[in-house]
Amino acid sequence: MTKILACLLALCGLSQALYLPGVAPNDYDLGNDVPLFVNSLTPMSNLQKSVLSYDYYDERFHFCTPDGGPKKQAESLGSVLFGDRIFTSKFQLSLGNKETDKVLCTSTPIPKVDVDFINECIKNEYAINWVVDGLPAAHLSKDERTNEEYYSIGFALGSHDNNRPALNNHYDITIDYHHREDDKYRVVGVLVTPSSRVQKLKEGRLDIVGGPLVISNNEEVVYTYSVNWNLSNKPWATRWDNYLNVLDPSIHWFSLVNSIVIVLFLTGMVAMILIRGLHKDISRYNAVDAQEDVQEDYGWKLVHGDVFRPPQRPMLLSVLVGSGAQIVAMTGLTLVFAALGFLSPSNRGALGTVMIIFFMVFSCISGYVSARIYKMNGGENWKMNIGLTATLVPGAIMSFLFAMNFFLIHSHSSGAVPFGTMFTLLGLWLLISFPLSVAGSYLGFRKPRIEHPVRTNQIPRQIPDQPTYLRSLPSIMMGGILPFGAIFIELYFIMNSIWFHRVYYGIGFMFLVFIVLILTCSQVTILMCYFHLCSEDYHWSWRAFLTSGAAGLYVFMYSILYYFTKLDISTFTSTVLYIGYSAVISILLTVFTGAVGYLSCLVFLQKIFASIKVD
Repeated sequence: MTKILACLLALCGLSQALYLPGVAPNDYDLGNDVPLFVNSLTPMSNLQKSVLSYDYYDERFHFCTPDGGPKKQAESLGSVLFGDRIFTSKFQLSLGNKETDKVLCTSTPIPKVDVDFINECIKNEYAINWVVDGLPAAHLSKDERTNEEYYSIGFALGSHDNNRPALNNHYDITIDYHHREDDKYRVVGVLVTPSSRVQKLKEGRLDIVGGPLVISNNEEVVYTYSVNWNLSNKPWATRWDNYLNVLDPSIHWFSLVNSIVIVLFLTGMVAMILIRGLHKDISRYNAVDAQEDVQEDYGWKLVHGDVFRPPQRPMLLSVLVGSGAQIVAMTGLTLVFAALGFLSPSNRGALGTVMIIFFMVFSCISGYVSARIYKMNGGENWKMNIGLTATLVPGAIMSFLFAMNFFLIHSHSSGAVPFGTMFTLLGLWLLISFPLSVAGSYLGFRKPRIEHPVRTNQIPRQIPDQPTYLRSLPSIMMGGILPFGAIFIELYFIMNSIWFHRVYYGIGFMFLVFIVLILTCSQVTILMCYFHLCSEDYHWSWRAFLTSGAAGLYVFMYSILYYFTKLDISTFTSTVLYIGYSAVISILLTVFTGAVGYLSCLVFLQKIFASIKVD
């Protein structure tokens, strides 16, 4: 289904690969079978031309199938949602036994429609994905900046020099293995070098004619492979080092410094307002002239009788803030686990599974926060609040993704989530998320109402005309730029990871960027709220939510720019899927940042109005 944002840093040192808990090593003896599993085919182009993935055993590829048919391997919920479809294969690997030009099989005759499909996939630079002992098969790539070689996951289905697509039908498999002191062996690396060559079977013997192999209608393809085993000094605990190469870490550092500079700037502004502006204001408001019993209100104190007036649509606001608090908790704890190493990429699908579990469990936070905000704003329809909190955001996202799934099904993509998995998600929501949300709402409504430090006047105060830059739309759009500016560089790497099927492992950097995003959202919202109060505009609730929530809109606009500059998608289905998934991510980010902004602003207003004397 979708691939969602998320990853965080705790320690920059964790950016380096190391043994991560979650996957137990497999020990082998010489001659033991080492299973080779096949996974979905995914695009691997430097200028992505599709977002669809296909099953390895899609009938249109005519790949070799094992005797008795392929057997599906058990996968985690996150692995299924991320598009993994792992099956057994016909390849036979025995530890330490070298093979040369071993015949895998001869395919069935390939009709013209399937030839066109295979050639189209070759032109779109699709990659074959295998898994050996939990390690993805890779090909060697070179870092253009350092000239250092690293493992890039997957290998080419074929090549298309001079616009003539040639199918790779021979695979040179190189497996690194480590010899332990207990005389056991462990797999520590898998490299595949594919090649295209014309070869025939004559009386059971392989005849290699040459290459490349350009398949024609009703042609039978002979698949072969060779296996080499290399003894390596690399221990099993660090075998992911070659896969987790961080390209150009200086850019990550620039992103981090950029974000920190924005936060320091905002912190300085907030400090100046709090220490110099607010402190003076509060001192003057509380200083009663010895000769006058009454002093005239001015500045933000003028709106003390209206600032806590319930906003329009308090039900929707409380539901969105509650769901945002749920997403903040889910994202934060998931990234902490990732930073501590419990969500290793070797534990396939662990990140997605943990995110779903935490999202379900933290529904109690959503219900509690929503109930408290709704009750504070004078809401009385508590039954509807409980129902909407439990269903609105999760239901909208699930419905949207369910609709996207039909496009995947129509395209025969392996990324289409099976209906059984969809019903599993629905069952988890009914059994875990919904009851916990109701329980959180029940506790929230049982709590006393949040009392404001000042009373609300019965008659609303008239708001004077505002300058252009303080009107709702301009101020919201200006406020959203700063949170987006704090994350947009790291966002580029995240999108590369999502759409180019790369392993993202800048966990250390992402953790700090996550913290920076929260600080930026809270500070920019407080600043804008203070400016509006000084202009006697007390409608802060929705504006606080939307000011920081506008970061989600900028992320969506950035994804459109990314579509036109980094991708080369030409099909309608891939375009709809890209826009749809980008919209889901942007909406979730809007709810996330909007909740942070609203709650920060609420705490700020409670504090400053509690510090003044009001007659």
